[in-house]
Amino acid sequence: MEVERIMTSDPACCTPDTPLQEVARLMVEHDCGQIPVIEDSRGRKTVGVITDRDIVCRTLARGENPLHMTAQHVMSRPVLTVRPDMKIEDCCRLMEEKQVRRAPVEDESGRCCGIVSLADIAQNASEQMTVEVVRTVSQPGPSPRGSGRSMVL
Repeated sequence: MEVERIMTSDPACCTPDTPLQEVARLMVEHDCGQIPVIEDSRGRKTVGVITDRDIVCRTLARGENPLHMTAQHVMSRPVLTVRPDMKIEDCCRLMEEKQVRRAPVEDESGRCCGIVSLADIAQNASEQMTVEVVRTVSQPGPSPRGSGRSMVL
């Protein structure tokens, strides 16, 4: 089975200059914990990701005011991206290797066209594959910012 069969298509995205308050609104509106950061709305090239945890840990925990910040201030990069035609097993292996819970999906032209998450895998993959990827991704690891845990494929 390929990633395109289980991914969430056309995810909510933001640009690096999107205010964090708007990013948080997108998360609430779309009931998600990660928003891909795209270069611009035309090309939709993924340049980073921002999670609800990024907002908290990289602003509030440091005494910063998130109302005065944009996505570029707290986004994680580089970002692991996968292709829609990638086998789920290969996607799981990459997510395990990089210890990421979600990965934006980019089509052949490099446009962000979806997002695949551990929840998507749990609902669609074998129990054994799900257990393995969740166990491995959940292992304690280095801090995500600047740690090399994510990459662009």
